[in-house]
Amino acid sequence: MTPDELRNIIAYLRERVSVDSEKTEDSVVITFNPPLLTDMIDNGLNEESSKSILNADWWNEMVTDIIETPEFCEPEDPPEEVLEYAMDVVTDYLRKRVTLSGA
Repeated sequence: MTPDELRNIIAYLRERVSVDSEKTEDSVVITFNPPLLTDMIDNGLNEESSKSILNADWWNEMVTDIIETPEFCEPEDPPEEVLEYAMDVVTDYLRKRVTLSGA
C-alpha cells in the first residue's frame, strides 16, 4: 500500500465515524458504519489496499475500539471532542498496523 492509498483510506474511514445525535442526552454515543469493499472501490479507493484493511485480523478490534471510545472519555467532554478521539482510533490503528510500499 502506498502512503497516498493509506491516507485516502484513513480519510474515508474517519468520515464513517459519527455521533449518534439521538442518543446523546446522558452520554455521547459513537457509531461507525463499516464499509463494504464495493463501497470503498466506488469511492475511488484502491481495491487491493481496501481488501487488506477489511480483511485485517485487527479490523473487528478497531471497530469495537471506535464505538467504545466514549467509555475512555470524561463525562463532561463535548461530543465533538469525543468524535475526534473516535476518528483518531482509525488513524492510529492504520498507521501502526499497515505496511507501506515505496511507491
